[in-house]
Amino acid sequence: MKTSIIWFRQDLRLHDNPALQAAVQTRQTIIPVYIYETESHNWSPGGASKWWLHHSLSALQQSLRERGSELLIVNGSAEQELHKLCLQMDTDHVFWNRCYEPYAVQRDQRIKKSLQENSIEVKSFNGSLLTEPWEGLKKDGTPYRVFTPFWKAMQRNGFSHYTAKAPVKLPAITPTKLKINNVDIDSLQLLPQIPWDADIRNRWQPGESGASKALADFLDNAIANYPEERDIPGIDGTSCLSAHLHFGEISPWKIWQSAQQWSAQNTSAGSIKATEAYLRQLGWRDFAHHLLYHFPHTTDKPLDERFNSFPWKKNYKKQLHQWQKGLTGIPIVDAGMRELWQTGLMHNRVRMIVASLLTKNLLIPWQQGAKWFWDTLVDADLANNTMGWQWTAGSGADAAPFFRIFNPVRQGERFDPKGHYVRHWLPELSSLPDKWIHQPWEAPQDALEQAHLILGENYPMPIVDLSDSRKRALTIWNELKNKT
Repeated sequence: MKTSIIWFRQDLRLHDNPALQAAVQTRQTIIPVYIYETESHNWSPGGASKWWLHHSLSALQQSLRERGSELLIVNGSAEQELHKLCLQMDTDHVFWNRCYEPYAVQRDQRIKKSLQENSIEVKSFNGSLLTEPWEGLKKDGTPYRVFTPFWKAMQRNGFSHYTAKAPVKLPAITPTKLKINNVDIDSLQLLPQIPWDADIRNRWQPGESGASKALADFLDNAIANYPEERDIPGIDGTSCLSAHLHFGEISPWKIWQSAQQWSAQNTSAGSIKATEAYLRQLGWRDFAHHLLYHFPHTTDKPLDERFNSFPWKKNYKKQLHQWQKGLTGIPIVDAGMRELWQTGLMHNRVRMIVASLLTKNLLIPWQQGAKWFWDTLVDADLANNTMGWQWTAGSGADAAPFFRIFNPVRQGERFDPKGHYVRHWLPELSSLPDKWIHQPWEAPQDALEQAHLILGENYPMPIVDLSDSRKRALTIWNELKNKT
């Protein structure tokens, strides 16, 4: 009997997996395959992503073994290895769920064409988005560049389809007796050689069961207050599902349906508002992929072409390093950068604050921030990362205007008024009074002494004057704007 390959990529789950379900329905022998690609490109997985991938693959492997199957792991070129596997296994079908990053789209087009030329049928599916990037276009056929009309169009185009979507039954994976060379997950060397991941291990549970648990915890404990608490970094007010979504350990339809079911059981006006506010974030995720698909150059270049001539700082190595290590002397920024380093995540409100400081106060190119996030975030997603950094820099779609410069002191006072977040990640500031927790350089000497704080020694002085740097950035922007 002919075999079918199910090629796992960013869909590391067995439930609600369209490609896997279709493969099962062929009633052929099914070979689950994961190919760790050795071909390098500009956005190969960063350190934190590799850590998550290791544990996510291990979880998927265990789930398959419990069902009498085995995940075949191959290391090499996806195109070459798929051809080898199809020949070895006498395969006539390959199934996969689509990826939308620019390099992945080009790769998959090549692979599909070459397999079809060898009489192998390829079937691909949407396994990770609510809508395909090419579906949500304006009436004139052009892509949206502003979120609100994009979101309204998604809702007009039959969003009830997703709320009513029945969960896909868990397929019975067919065991195989084929003798194929299978590399061990450890041999991929995804885990760090230096054990910097202790806090990350304690924080996360990668894999399908971990995703289900995170969703259940969010629905039980946080969604009801989501509109009010999502911006408060010192509170667990968000779902923390972004990494699970990126690696495909849970589908957006499962999250959508579960949130709608929670809302149906909690019918107050506040519950409906909370559900809508959260589901809107899934819409933002689709919007990010919509933008990346239609504007693939934006991973490295600004969408707003005026920023091609923006005079970014040239000599920024020292300040970039201080920003990366949480040594800027600006507490909420440093707290965010240390949270990122220790846990692989940063609260979304704080992401905007640290990105604004880098791009507008320090005038360091947004691409440098995007690269750092890419290497250190467990939820590093090319579409979301690109949209977020271009949004903050003012050069992207639906972007914050360049003249909107976050004041990190005011942001801290508004969203972390008691300094819970800052004190947690910056213990050296823990004894500083609330009044000075977000601007210790303004604290009187007696307050510093009582807090055992010596600025410049056990906590740095600010590396930039917030007021002067804001004025400088606005002057540069006005000059650039007047030239175009």
